[in-house]
Amino acid sequence: MKSSVFLFFGSMFGSRLGDQLLLFVVPLVVFQTTGSVSLSGLAFAAETLPRILCFPVCGILADRFSPVTLVRISQAGRSLVCAIGLLGQYFMPHVGWIVAIAALSGVLTTQGFMAREVMLPQIFKDVAFTKVQSYAQSVDQICIVLGPVIAAALFNLFGWEIVVVMSGALFVSADALISIWRRLSVVELKEAKPLDGHWTKPFRTALNHLFYLPGLKRIVALTALVNLVFGVTLATSASMVTGLYEQSEEYYALLQSVGAIATFAVLLITGVSRLKLTHIGIISYSGLVIGGVITGFTSNYWIYLLGYCVILGFDSMFNVYIRSARQKIIPPEDYGKTVGVIILFNNFTLPLSGLLVGLVTSVEYTGWLILALTAFIACTGLALSLVGGSTQPAEASETQ
Repeated sequence: MKSSVFLFFGSMFGSRLGDQLLLFVVPLVVFQTTGSVSLSGLAFAAETLPRILCFPVCGILADRFSPVTLVRISQAGRSLVCAIGLLGQYFMPHVGWIVAIAALSGVLTTQGFMAREVMLPQIFKDVAFTKVQSYAQSVDQICIVLGPVIAAALFNLFGWEIVVVMSGALFVSADALISIWRRLSVVELKEAKPLDGHWTKPFRTALNHLFYLPGLKRIVALTALVNLVFGVTLATSASMVTGLYEQSEEYYALLQSVGAIATFAVLLITGVSRLKLTHIGIISYSGLVIGGVITGFTSNYWIYLLGYCVILGFDSMFNVYIRSARQKIIPPEDYGKTVGVIILFNNFTLPLSGLLVGLVTSVEYTGWLILALTAFIACTGLALSLVGGSTQPAEASETQ
C-alpha cells in the first residue's frame, strides 16, 4: 500500500512541478523580451483564462469518465504541447510560443486537477479527508518552492526552451508513475456514468445551487475579490522585481520561494489552531488587505517581499476557509459539478487582474493599481460582511 501511495503522490509531484516551471517562466520571459509591464500582464491573462474557463466542463468530465484516464490524457497531452511548442520556436522564433504552451498546458492541468479531486476520496476513503488534503497541499507547496529555483537556474544557464524541455520530461515521468500505480493499486474507482437527461442538466444543477443555497453566493463573491488582489500581485511580481526594483532573476526566484515557505507556514498554523471557521475567514481576508497595502506603498524590494509573503500566506488561509465552508453547504452528490462552476466564478478575476495590469503604462504605476484594488476589496468585503452577516451557524461553530 505504501509503495502505491508514493507512486500516486510522485505522479502528482511531477505534474505539479512541471506546471510550476511554466508558470514561473512565462511572465519573466515576456517582460524581459518586450520590456513592457502591460504585455506581461496580458500574458498572465492569456495564461490563466483558459484554465479558469475549463473548470465547469472538466468537473463534469471527471464525474462521467475514468479519472485515471483523464489524468493520463492531461499529462501526456501537456508533454505533447511542450514538444510542439518547442518545434514552433525552432522554426519560427517568437515569445508567443511560450505563452501558447502555458495556456494550452493550463487547460490540461485543469482537467488533471479535477480528476485527482475526484480520485482522492476514493483512494483514501479510510483516511480522514483533511489529512489527505494536507498531503496533497504539501506536495503543491514543495513544487511551488522548487519550481522557481529550478526554473531560474535553467533559464539563466540555457534559456526558456530548456525550462519547457524539463517540464515536458516531468509530465512524461508523471504519466509513467500513474500508469505503474494503476497496475499495482487494488483501489476500485467508480465506473464511468452515462449522461442522465439533457447535457445542460449538470450546469443547471450547479447554477441552481450557486444562486439558492444560503451563503454560497457571498463566499463566491469574497473569493473573487481576494483573487483580484492575488492575481494582480502575481501578474506584476516579475516586472516589479526585475523592473522597478532592478533586481536579477535570482531575486525573483527568491521571492517565489520565500512566498511558498510562508504559505506552508500559514497552512501549518491554521491546521493546528482551534479557530472558528468564521474567524479564519476574517483573519485571512484582513491579512490580504494588509499585504496589499504593504506591496503597493513600498519602494524597497525586501519590504515588497514581506508584503508578497503576507498576501500568499493569507490567501492560502482563506482557501482553507472557503473549501471548508462550501463543503458544508453543497450536497455531496452534486459537489463535483457545483465546485467546477464555483471555481469558474471564483477565479474569473485572475485574468481580469492581468487585463487591468495591461492598462498600466509604466511599471512605476503598478503600486497605485495594487493600492486601488486593495481599497476596493476592503470596502466591498466589509459591505458584504455587514449585509450577509456571519456565515451559517453550523459553520461558525466549527473549529479547525
